[in-house]
Amino acid sequence: MWEFIARSLEASTIFTVAALGELIDQRSGILNVGIEGVMLFGATFGFIAAQSTDSYLLGFLVGIAIGSLLGLLHGFFSVTLGADQVVVGMGIWIFGFGLTTYIGNPYTGPLGMERVPPIFGLSPFFYLGIVLAAVSWFTLSKTNLGLRIRSVGENPSVAEVSGINVTRTRYLCVTIGGMLGGLAGAIYSLFYNPVWNYNFLMGWGFIALALVFFSMWNPWVLLGGSLLFGTLWQLSLNPQLVLPGLLSRYIWRTIPFAVTIGVLLIISTAWFRRRWGAAKPEALGEPYVKE
Repeated sequence: MWEFIARSLEASTIFTVAALGELIDQRSGILNVGIEGVMLFGATFGFIAAQSTDSYLLGFLVGIAIGSLLGLLHGFFSVTLGADQVVVGMGIWIFGFGLTTYIGNPYTGPLGMERVPPIFGLSPFFYLGIVLAAVSWFTLSKTNLGLRIRSVGENPSVAEVSGINVTRTRYLCVTIGGMLGGLAGAIYSLFYNPVWNYNFLMGWGFIALALVFFSMWNPWVLLGGSLLFGTLWQLSLNPQLVLPGLLSRYIWRTIPFAVTIGVLLIISTAWFRRRWGAAKPEALGEPYVKE
């Protein structure tokens, strides 16, 4: 049972880190539906770097770096050019799926390195996820930087008049969001499942995206949702450890995605928008043109 709990927390960490990056993006008004592609890039390039240099540190740094570059790319199209953010995000996902399949194919197989040691029986990245959630909450809720981020996500025109540089603030957020997405991918490929194969994330990025809406843009609620989805994911892989003989494991595999669809359906209802819609950044997904 302890192994199941530990693996569930490891999975939840990846959801937490990736979703926090997307949450920061969205609080500034930028929607990145291509988080799966960013994670694929971070996972693949981080895996290649670590295997080539026999260094976990370089692997994680490369994952973070490639994520930041993709964040800047998304920012260039979405912030500077004012392109449709959904289209840009889907382009990044498709680009990531194709390019990582080509580049990573020669590295198919296990990482072949000794696993990062746990701390008190748990993944060190689990503690990192909690710290990142706390830092995100404090920054967004208690600091001037957080106020600027929330302002440009709510009403960029008013924020600009108030002296806030909307473009600079949004670029900062998409860069941080990309870094966290790349880091989440690297954690997956270097720690959680250190075996490279094409499209090995299997929709984790889309679950992280749904978690942001599920959390109502609150880092602490997001952390709780990540723990739930991490447990559901691990349960879908090893249901016999908790509920032996109940349903086929192939049915269990569908549960995390079924719950994700259910969450998206609930948050799209008129009741949810009336009850909780105030949490959604008003300018989310809308390009800003300085007048």
